[in-house]
Amino acid sequence: MCSPHLRPSLAMSVQSVPLRDAPAALRLLQQYLVLLKRYPVLTKSVTSGILSALGNLLSQILEARKKAKHGALLSEIDAAGAARYAIYGLVITGPVSHYFYQLMELWMPTTDPFCVIKRLLLDRLIFAPGFLFIFYFVMTILEAKGWEDFEKKMRKSYWTALKMNWKVWTPFQFININFVPVQFRVLFANVIALFWYAYLASVRK
Repeated sequence: MCSPHLRPSLAMSVQSVPLRDAPAALRLLQQYLVLLKRYPVLTKSVTSGILSALGNLLSQILEARKKAKHGALLSEIDAAGAARYAIYGLVITGPVSHYFYQLMELWMPTTDPFCVIKRLLLDRLIFAPGFLFIFYFVMTILEAKGWEDFEKKMRKSYWTALKMNWKVWTPFQFININFVPVQFRVLFANVIALFWYAYLASVRK
């Protein structure tokens, strides 16, 4: 047991730092956790929308730099393109991913001795191809283009994009669905998707 004269110093050492005195990044994280607890689907959807739009903007910036190196004129940022990705992340990526990870926990709990393999196979062989198909379909609608354009882009780049998805996403998703707490999986995937959507924006052209 601590002696009486040591207790005040001990109490001072374990006092939490007031939120207003915490670093900005820590305050942002704490606020995110509060919103995540109160409004899980909405928070994940808004986060998905923001990061999806940033992924598209990243693709545009990289494309502009590539053109600049070849002497081409810099093109203006396509705000409408970024808006379409924001809408897709808000309406599709956030909600669908949230419920997918929740259902995965029910269908394949950690008590299942083969849950690691089953989860990865479900994500890679069912969810990834289906979600990529939805991406192509919804983007065609948001771009106000017809079925012929959808079929053309599917034939041209879907299989290439899916193989790249399996190649890039598999190690990250193995970590995500088996080791990341379920409430943070959408955020983890969104950070990776920041670069993935930059790739998709270029491959669908």
